Amino acid sequence: MTERLEDIALAMVADGKGILAADESSGTIKKRFDAIKVESTEESRRDYRELMFRADDAMKNHISGVILYDETIRQKAADGTPLVDIIKAAGAIPGIKVDAGAKPLAGFPGDTITEGLDGLRERLAEYYKLGARFAKWRAVIDINEEENVPSATAIDANCHALARYAALCQEAGIVPIVEPEVLMDGAHDIDTCYEVTKVTLLQLFSELYAADVNLAGTILKPNMVIPGKKSGTKASPEQVAEMTLKVFRETVPAAIPGIAFLSGGQSDEEATANLNAMNAAGPLPWKLTFSYGRALQAAPQKAWAGKKDNVTAAQKAFAHRARMNGLAAQGKWSPDLEKQG
Repeated sequence: MTERLEDIALAMVADGKGILAADESSGTIKKRFDAIKVESTEESRRDYRELMFRADDAMKNHISGVILYDETIRQKAADGTPLVDIIKAAGAIPGIKVDAGAKPLAGFPGDTITEGLDGLRERLAEYYKLGARFAKWRAVIDINEEENVPSATAIDANCHALARYAALCQEAGIVPIVEPEVLMDGAHDIDTCYEVTKVTLLQLFSELYAADVNLAGTILKPNMVIPGKKSGTKASPEQVAEMTLKVFRETVPAAIPGIAFLSGGQSDEEATANLNAMNAAGPLPWKLTFSYGRALQAAPQKAWAGKKDNVTAAQKAFAHRARMNGLAAQGKWSPDLEKQG
C-alpha cells in the first residue's frame, strides 16, 4: 500500500488534533529538566517522553503526530516496546527533527542560517525505516531593527534551505513541516512582526515552487504575528488573529492543507487563546492547528518532577493542555474551560 504524502499531511491536521513537539535537543531538554531539578540522562528523558506517549486520553483524542529527536526515535520504552510503536498504537504519526540547528550566517552579524542539508538524503531514508512519516526543519529569523536584522540574505538563504529540505523529504516519502520562525524575542511592534513574516513567507513559497515541492503534501509551521517580548506591549487574541490571518491570506497558497503553529515562548494559555481566536474568525482555506512544545509540556513537566508517583498527575496535566488546544483548533475553547481543568 502506498502512503500518499497528501493523506499523511491531512491526517496531521485532523479536526481537533495537533502535533506534539517532543524534539528538544539534549541541550534544550537539560535546561527544562534543570528547572524541575531532574538530572537529564538518556533514561530520564525516555521516562518523561514515554509518560506522554502513553497518556491515551491526550494521544488518541488530541494528538495527530509527534516530532521526535534522533535519540528518541531509536529508544525503547521501559518494557522494551519501541517508542515509535507506542505512538503508532495511539493512532498518532511519528515524525523527526532533521535540521542541525541555527549557526551564525557568515558576513551578516546577528543573522543565522540553519544547517543540516549534508547527508540529509541518507538520514531521511534511515528515518523512514525507523517509522518517521514526517519531518521538521526550523529556520530562525530574528528581528533587531537597530542592527538591520534580518537581512534579505538571511531570509533568502533560510527559505532556500527549507525548500531543498522539503524536496528531499518528499523524495523519501516523508511529509515536510517547513518552519520559518520569526522570533518574538525582540523589542519590535506587531506591525514589524507582520512585515518580516510576510516577506519571509513570500520568499518561502517562491523557493518551494522553484524546488517543485508538492504543497498538498507539506505542512507550514509558522509563528503567530505578535509584538516582541521586549516591546512592552501585549496584543489581544483578536488582534493577533486579525494580523496573522491577514498575512496568511496574502502569502499562503490554499494548496497547503494545514498550518500548525509554534508557540514560540508564549504562555500555555496565550498560545491556546490566540489559536482559538483565529479558528473562531470563520472559514479559512487551511486547517489551523498547533505544533507546540513548551505550551503542551510545561505543565506535565512540573507535575512529573522526575518522580514515578507523579506519572498519572503529569499525564492528566498533558491531557488537559492537549484537550484545550484541540478545542482551540476548532474555535471552541473558552477561558472557563481552563478552570475546569
